[in-house]
Amino acid sequence: MSAVSAGRQPDVIVCGAGVAGMACAVRLAQAGVRVLVLETRKKLGGRASSFIDPRTGEELDNCQHVALSCCTSYLDLLTRLGRGDAMTWHPQLHWAERGGRVSTITPTRWLPAPAHMTLSLLGAHFLNAEELTLLGIGSARVLTASRERWRGKSFAQLLTWADQPETLIAKFWEPVVVSACNLSCARTCAATALKVFQEGLLAGPQAGQMGVPRVPLGALYDEFAPLVQRAGGQVELGESVLRVRHEPGGACVELEGGRVLRAGRVVCALPFERAATVLDEPEWTGRGAQLAGLAALGHSPILGVHIEMDRPVLALPHAVLVGAGTQWVFRKDLAGQRVHAVISGADAWMGLSQEQIVARVVDDLRAYFPSRAADAQVVSARAVKERRATFVAAPGFERLRPSVIDAARPGACVLLAGDYCDVGWPATMEGATRAGYAAASAVLGADVRVPDLRPPALLRALSALW
Repeated sequence: MSAVSAGRQPDVIVCGAGVAGMACAVRLAQAGVRVLVLETRKKLGGRASSFIDPRTGEELDNCQHVALSCCTSYLDLLTRLGRGDAMTWHPQLHWAERGGRVSTITPTRWLPAPAHMTLSLLGAHFLNAEELTLLGIGSARVLTASRERWRGKSFAQLLTWADQPETLIAKFWEPVVVSACNLSCARTCAATALKVFQEGLLAGPQAGQMGVPRVPLGALYDEFAPLVQRAGGQVELGESVLRVRHEPGGACVELEGGRVLRAGRVVCALPFERAATVLDEPEWTGRGAQLAGLAALGHSPILGVHIEMDRPVLALPHAVLVGAGTQWVFRKDLAGQRVHAVISGADAWMGLSQEQIVARVVDDLRAYFPSRAADAQVVSARAVKERRATFVAAPGFERLRPSVIDAARPGACVLLAGDYCDVGWPATMEGATRAGYAAASAVLGADVRVPDLRPPALLRALSALW
């Protein structure tokens, strides 16, 4: 029995066991802090989780999640959870066109950013000579643009400034932005999208490598509860937080079942719409307005579609479908019969039935991989709608993001942790981990955040000159 469950007051209560809450709790537990983690659901991971399909008994991810090599904090978290080897890394990105033609983009390791993509892009079939020239110009401008300057504008406005034509935006920029930010270029805050390119895809040969988990997302967290318990803490699932408030010398958490729990610090790692309702309003006047502003922007949905065909249909490990409704497809077995399709920013798909969704995805598979999928038939399928998948990172969103610490109350005993906090990243596992590490740093009084990858020398020089 842990110290917490035995009746000792925890040092810190973490409300929410999504990626941000787990990241915070892991760093605290490894520093010897007694942590009590409360989670409403019966499973860990929040939106980055998996579930058992009752029809097949198979564990399926809510949606395909990936990491880039530049996701230094999230990769550090996996290592701490004993899952540092759980990713399969793909240096190549594949872009498929209707009819079956595929372009493979492979960074050249000996060329510095932004030139590392040049040789491979010269052989890309889906871009013509003019688009390639303009992409080079646009990439240099995107890599060196000031995020602060573009906080109130959309990424589409920035691309117009960078002389990017609509055809090029649709083929190259849009697939990346909608996958990373879950919004179109026209709806995404330019500063948020710039983070993706400046530290990811265009930042260097290593930074943009894509890692895909080899196990269901839920399996990544198997060691989380034991790790917390070894430090004298506890993880309680199925416990819903009703209220979080300051008290003299600490903070308390009221649960829906009537229990009241106390600790020296409370980290609220709930989604922003839940945080806005549980935080004690008199104590959170300024930050409550920020959270309300985020809630007013709303959510952007993601659709994940698990499909098994009667024959192999996908030879590639993954592919962007240029110009299709189905944006990405991932091969989920060695043969390529099992495919996971992803539609981000999926508002137009939310009203469709599972049969309609599957029919659209299968039509795209047949159109983009005709040599394999033209006559293939569906064996089984499951569409998973995540209506509240991410926050809406619209223009102006960045100035609404709260810090983990209340700047007006330096000694405050209640902290925030969530991908919506001011970590600069979009709604990603990396952004959530960074917020969790920032909250842990505030509790410990020591910086436990993980450094970013160092930009290549040429890119640093360009940024200084621009």
